[in-house]
Amino acid sequence: MSASPNSSTAADGSPAPGTPAATGYLLVNLGTPASPSVADVRAYLNEFLMDPYVLDTPWLLRRLIVSGFILPFRPKQSAAAYQAIWQEDGSPLLIHSQALQAAMAVKLNEPVGLAMGYGEPGISAAVAQLLAHGVEHLVIVPLYPHYADSTVTTCVEAVQAQLPPHVSTSVLPPFYQQPVYIDALAQSVRDQLPEHWDHLLLSYHGLPERHLTRCDPTGSHCLAQADCCRQPSPAHATCYRHQIYATSDALAAALGISGDRYSVSFQSRLGRLPWLQPYTDQVLRELPARGIKALAVACPAFVADNLETLEEMGMQGRETFLAAGGESFHLIPCLNTAPQWVDALTALVNNHSAAARVETSA
Repeated sequence: MSASPNSSTAADGSPAPGTPAATGYLLVNLGTPASPSVADVRAYLNEFLMDPYVLDTPWLLRRLIVSGFILPFRPKQSAAAYQAIWQEDGSPLLIHSQALQAAMAVKLNEPVGLAMGYGEPGISAAVAQLLAHGVEHLVIVPLYPHYADSTVTTCVEAVQAQLPPHVSTSVLPPFYQQPVYIDALAQSVRDQLPEHWDHLLLSYHGLPERHLTRCDPTGSHCLAQADCCRQPSPAHATCYRHQIYATSDALAAALGISGDRYSVSFQSRLGRLPWLQPYTDQVLRELPARGIKALAVACPAFVADNLETLEEMGMQGRETFLAAGGESFHLIPCLNTAPQWVDALTALVNNHSAAARVETSA
């Protein structure tokens, strides 16, 4: 971070009368273990899965499920997956997120912090660093294009819990269909599509179906009918599935791809509850039988490559598709720090900040 502390503050730490509030920005991504060791992965999974927005059961039952059925077995499997993608400098997700933070600090010329919802750098340390730079208005930037309680809500609440009363906040809304984001995503996909491909699979991180119905403010729209995501409703403001389809439709239109040349699926399901369908692993097994032999895959739920894109999709997904009779599998990287993405996020943040200032002064 590059800004100097603001010395125009009152004794209680609030800005002195007439002093413009110094603005800072906090990028928040999901998280990563400190290392690919079994112990560090276990600690990370424990923190992640004990979040009530992730595993939405009463605390005692959640503790029983995590400690009794997940942590004794899953850390070893997950550690092996992390080891397959770990880079010399650390976790790919952290490396890409830090590079994005640095690029945004240059663009914004104001303090920009980075926090992981789980693992390090933690939210409390990132907030403390921004406060040390004199920040009195914090723009929280969840690095998730689409809304979900298990991503956006939990990180926003965690950040706000660390702030003193005099620090105000605003939150960058989900940007799943903002033109600058769609343009950046389309440019990235267009630049990295192979010369020959039959089909583009857009694989998104999955969610349990009940996460959608829990967020439905109408209590009667989400998943109530097959085309609920296509029917106008106030529920769409917090409906992950609707926002996924909105991104996919806008991306296909920007790329000039007809409906029969792309499809949507959901990966990373856990447990036996019904999750959003179709499941990516099943789709990968079925596509070759439909004559799709050359597959391109993008994962637009993520803005930075991570375990789910690099290992689950790039390794396991590739193996599944080729074993089912596919001939070529091309994984398109996430946006990471593509220049058009850095410019798009800068524009989104600047527009949001300008609107927040107008609202505050009104």
